[in-house]
Amino acid sequence: MALIELRDIEKHFGPVIALNGVSVAVEAGQVHCLLGDNGAGKSTFIKIMSGVHQPTRGTILMEGKETVFETPRDALHAGIATVFQDLAMIPLMSVTRNFWMGREPVRRFGPLRLMDFGRANSVTVEKMREMGINLRGPDQAVGTLSGGERQTVAISRAVYFGAKVLILDEPTSALGVRQTSNVLATVDRVRKEGIGIVFITHNVRHAMAVGDRFTVLNRGRTLQTFARDEATIEELQDLMAGGQELATLEESLGGTV
Repeated sequence: MALIELRDIEKHFGPVIALNGVSVAVEAGQVHCLLGDNGAGKSTFIKIMSGVHQPTRGTILMEGKETVFETPRDALHAGIATVFQDLAMIPLMSVTRNFWMGREPVRRFGPLRLMDFGRANSVTVEKMREMGINLRGPDQAVGTLSGGERQTVAISRAVYFGAKVLILDEPTSALGVRQTSNVLATVDRVRKEGIGIVFITHNVRHAMAVGDRFTVLNRGRTLQTFARDEATIEELQDLMAGGQELATLEESLGGTV
């Protein structure tokens, strides 16, 4: 049974149809890559999955049970966590502060409630080490970390706070080769913990490095869904680039494209 399944999702913004019948299912321990060029509908789809938007039509099932996410908080309580490109981190604050932001452990001293820095620091250092990152210290400013390391902080935070399904929005965009490798290794670690991952990207090679299933979107529609052994990098790139449309254009222009 899928952790989350979205069936025939449509989303209309007035006369504009952003999604027109998109279906995706994500199982435990599976990386489902959502591929598509700019304007394909990826962002709208993940906003529906994470409760930011409600679908105009279609059904969302969480572990087989029909579900309605009226707010992002509903989705979060159901175990849907999203790591967006901007990461929602404060660079001058420590890794610990960013890791626990809004969910700080507290200690009581009579009527006072103070943050339990001992526990917060210990957990942060441990969880980052499990993800392959050894901090200089828990008070290290998050802005001193590389882009890939900041991605890992955000992913580790989501996992620690109980994510069943983790949505990663272009996690490797604007990263160098080494940082990208570290992020993909983190994705693989998380997958092995039984968490379902939705990996949104336009980089087919990064998707193929960790993906189990691939859904290609184009203009708000599902073009095709593949298992890992059913498509090559070239076939996925061709679909994303509108290979059939380009072939038709090339024919009409006499092979000059």
